Amino acid sequence: MTRQTRPETCDVVVVGGGAAGLSAAVALARSLRSVVVVDAGEPRNAPAAGAHNVLGREGVAPLELLAAGRAEAEGYGARVRADRAVAVRRADDDGFAVELAGGAVLRARRLLLATGLVDELPELPGLRPYWGTGVLHCPYCHGWEVRGRRIVVLGSSPNSVHQALLFRQLSEDVALVRHTMPDPGPEAAEQLAAAGIAVVEATAAGVRGADGVLRALVLSDGTELAADAVVVAPRFAARTGLYEQLGGTPTDHPFGAYVAGDPTGRTEIPGVWVAGNAADLSAMVSVAGGAGVLAGAAINADLVREDVEAAVRARSAAPARTG
Repeated sequence: MTRQTRPETCDVVVVGGGAAGLSAAVALARSLRSVVVVDAGEPRNAPAAGAHNVLGREGVAPLELLAAGRAEAEGYGARVRADRAVAVRRADDDGFAVELAGGAVLRARRLLLATGLVDELPELPGLRPYWGTGVLHCPYCHGWEVRGRRIVVLGSSPNSVHQALLFRQLSEDVALVRHTMPDPGPEAAEQLAAAGIAVVEATAAGVRGADGVLRALVLSDGTELAADAVVVAPRFAARTGLYEQLGGTPTDHPFGAYVAGDPTGRTEIPGVWVAGNAADLSAMVSVAGGAGVLAGAAINADLVREDVEAAVRARSAAPARTG
C-alpha cells in the first residue's frame, strides 16, 4: 500500500454515505463548502426491499435511494470516496486528519460522523439470513408488508411486549414467545391477554425457512410455530470508534449505545458533529436525512463564524491607511 504523501484538504469530511451523511453533504455543498464523503458501502437497510416513510419516494430500494443521493451531492460539487475511515486525529491547525483504509489522508476543518449503527441480533441459529425480510424489528419500517400475516415476536428484552402490541395493530395472528425475556409482570400480561396475543412459555432454538422464505420459529423442544415474520429486538450499537479515538465517550442506552449531540448534532468534541443512527438509534431514513441537513447547516454556520472572526482579526491587525 502506498500512503498518500500530501493530504487532500476540504472544509468538511463526512464519514458515512447513508441518508444522514449525503443529506449533510448536499446542504454543505449548496453553501459552496468543499466536502468529502467517505462511504464504506455498508448501509444498514441494504437487506430490505424498500425504504418506507420517505415522502415522495415511498418503497424505493435503499441502494437506489443512496445512488440518487450520491448523484445529487456530487452535482453540487461534493466528492464521494468509496473507502473506509480507519483513524482520525486532531491536526496541528486544530482541524482533523482522517486516515482511510486505502492509504489516503483527508484534512478538514470540521468532521461529521454519520457512521450509522450495527444491529446485533439475538444469537439464534438461522436468524441472520432473513434479517430485513422475514426477521423484522420495526412495525413502521416493515409492518405493512406483513399485515394480516402470522407474526411471532421473539421475547428477548423488556421492549418485546411493546413490539407485540404494535404488531397486533397489523395482524390478528400475533404470538409472543418468552424466550429470554424477563417476566413482563401482571400489568403487561393483562395487556397482552386483552389484545389477544398468545404468550408461549418456551425458548427458541432457531428459525426454519424454505426457498429463501421464513416459515417457522423452532422451539427448544422441537415444536414449530408457523410464522411469516419473526420480530426481534436487536441491540443497536452505533459505530463509535472514530469518536472514541478523538477522546469522546459513547452514551449508554437501554437498547445500545450512541454518540450524544445537541439538536444540531454538535458533540462535546469541538469541531465534531454527529447525525443519523450514530446519534439517534431509532431514526428512520427520513429522520436521518433531516438530521443530516440540520448538521450540515450548523457546520456551515460555524465555519462562517470562524471565517468572519478571522477576517475581523486580520482587519484589526492591518496597518491603518493614511491619505
